[in-house]
Amino acid sequence: MEVKIDTKEKFTVVTPVTPALSANIAAKLAETCSEFLQKEVRNIVLNLEPITEIEPEAAKTLAMLQQSFYENSASFVLCNLKEPIEAAFEQEELLDFMNITPTESEAWDIVQMEEIERELMDGDDIEFEKPE
Repeated sequence: MEVKIDTKEKFTVVTPVTPALSANIAAKLAETCSEFLQKEVRNIVLNLEPITEIEPEAAKTLAMLQQSFYENSASFVLCNLKEPIEAAFEQEELLDFMNITPTESEAWDIVQMEEIERELMDGDDIEFEKPE
């Protein structure tokens, strides 16, 4: 499976090159994306702009992949979905659970916000000075 990979400061943009996303291709895509959980830049923005058709199993694979990223304190955001792809996620009742943005720029904003949230959540040990 051929993908285009563009690493940014806080995330990596992965863009499939083929227009159809089958279950097999989605499994390979999930494997490729999961490898980033072991790297310094762990957040993924999956740009689905080239995708014009998707199998239901492929949509489910992407939903499970997103869950895996969040369980590992990393972001996984889909962007640039065409109407038929968005409809496929809706039909599988996945749309409400997925982190989907209209543009790559908005996906970047989501990753930034989630990074801040994780930093705040990890900062439980912050001590506040008590006034005397």
